[in-house]
Amino acid sequence: MRHGDVAYFDAQGKPVVDPDVVVLSEKGRAEANATGAYLKTVGLGKFDRVISSTLPRTVETAERVIRVLGQAGVPTEVEALREIRIGSPQDVRDIPTSGLPEAILGMMQARVSGAQSFLRGETIAALQARVFPAIDALLDDKDWQTALWVLHGGVDLAIVSRALTGDASYYGRFDLGPGCFSIIDVGVDFRDAVVKAVNVCPDPTPYTQRLDAFEMLLQENLKARALKP
Repeated sequence: MRHGDVAYFDAQGKPVVDPDVVVLSEKGRAEANATGAYLKTVGLGKFDRVISSTLPRTVETAERVIRVLGQAGVPTEVEALREIRIGSPQDVRDIPTSGLPEAILGMMQARVSGAQSFLRGETIAALQARVFPAIDALLDDKDWQTALWVLHGGVDLAIVSRALTGDASYYGRFDLGPGCFSIIDVGVDFRDAVVKAVNVCPDPTPYTQRLDAFEMLLQENLKARALKP
C-alpha cells in the first residue's frame, strides 16, 4: 500500500524544506481510513505483520488502517523501506529547468534503467539494493500468512515490478495512487509470485486524475520555479 495524500509544496507553491517529515493531509487521513474499511470487504481484515517505513506518512497511514481494522499493536518500522531519496536541495536547484522533465519523468519509462536517478538523488539500482533484502528478510520469516506493507510509490513499484518479472526490472508505467494498494501472492520467494491486483483505490480520485504522480510533481516544480524569490 502507498501512504495517503501529503503535500510536498506549501500554500504559496514553494517546496517544503524537508519532505521526509511531511504528514498526511486531511485527504490522506480519509484515504487511509477508507482503505482500512475496504480491506475488510476483500477478505483482508487482519494481518499477521504490519510494516511501514520510518517516515511519518507511512507510519500514520499504517496506524490508521489497523485502527479501522480493529487490530492491536503498531507497525514495525523498517528504515530500508523509505522512499527513494532525492538529491540535496542544492543538487535539485542546480538542475536546469530544461532538465527537470528528464530528472523526474525519467522514472516513468517503460523499463527504467538501474542507473536512473530521481532528481539527482538515489538511483533505481541503489533503491533495489536496500529494499529487496528487507523484503527477502520478511519472506524468510515463515510465521505469517498475510502482511501489510505501507510504503511509498517508488518502493511499491520496485516490489510490484519484481513480482512481475522475478528480477531487477523496474517498470515505470504503473501509477500507484496515494492510499491505494496492490495484492501479491508470494511463496518462498518472488520466483513464484502472482500479482492479483494493482492500484486498488477506495477513493476514486486516482482513476479520474489524468496526471501521474511524477507528472504532478514536475508540474509543481515548474510552478515553484516560476515564483518570484
